Amino acid sequence: MAIGGASVIPLKFYPVIVAAIVAEVAWYAARGRRYPWGETTTSIAIFLMRIPMKLALAGIVAPVAWFAWTHRVATVPLDRWWGLALLFAGEEFCYYWAHRLGHEVRWVWASHSVHHSPATLHLASAFRLGVTEVLSGAWLVYVPLYVLGFHPVAVTGMLALNLFYQFWLHTEAVGTLGPLEWVLNTPAHHRVHHASNPEYLDRNYGGMVIVWDRLFGTFAGIRPDAPLTYGLAHGAPSRNPLTVAFREWIAMGRDAARARGMRARLRQLFGRPGDSLSATAGQARP
Repeated sequence: MAIGGASVIPLKFYPVIVAAIVAEVAWYAARGRRYPWGETTTSIAIFLMRIPMKLALAGIVAPVAWFAWTHRVATVPLDRWWGLALLFAGEEFCYYWAHRLGHEVRWVWASHSVHHSPATLHLASAFRLGVTEVLSGAWLVYVPLYVLGFHPVAVTGMLALNLFYQFWLHTEAVGTLGPLEWVLNTPAHHRVHHASNPEYLDRNYGGMVIVWDRLFGTFAGIRPDAPLTYGLAHGAPSRNPLTVAFREWIAMGRDAARARGMRARLRQLFGRPGDSLSATAGQARP
């Protein structure tokens, strides 16, 4: 594992992940549905592309994390239940805002958009994450945790648990979970997050819990009158991993070059993705 925004799911979890995917393939077959093998292949290719980038990210994040930790204002004891509870709440809070920035700031969206590119939601799509996290800067959101006194390795472990938990959210095979839907992030909530319908865009950012979305007004449930449509809201789906990984960066650079004046260029780089020139032309995500 790495530090903060560079967390990696431990290898011991991968047999569970493979078994879950096999079960999902069987679920598709039992319902006479075609499993999205093409999208799965693209997701695996992007996962492999991420390996050297994760090493680069760790090399940048780790020194920043340790510097912040050595200048902490307190030390949170993690051998006490309340210390672990604060760690969980703090990591979930930071994850919520890092994730939200990935949707509301185009520079960060350029990397996060990769995760929203699959046109179907299945477990293997959880592997499809941006290969340019080191450039996006979303990992900076976790720095205050180190300053407040949470050990970087502990933050890494909690983030790894968060990411492993989210793996099972990427499926249509699990329905709603009753009262648990009020507190936990569930497959039903995450299906809304991945939907590209206007009424569902930019909702349900939570990791393991949905509490922050409810508090900050970004929660949305599934509407009976609005079936979910997955994928990017603008732009045709692609199975080319290089296209998927870099097309939003290319579109953003093109829009910044086309913009007139420094303020307009900064808006193309750091404004809301929906305000981009490409979005208004129907070529990129909102």
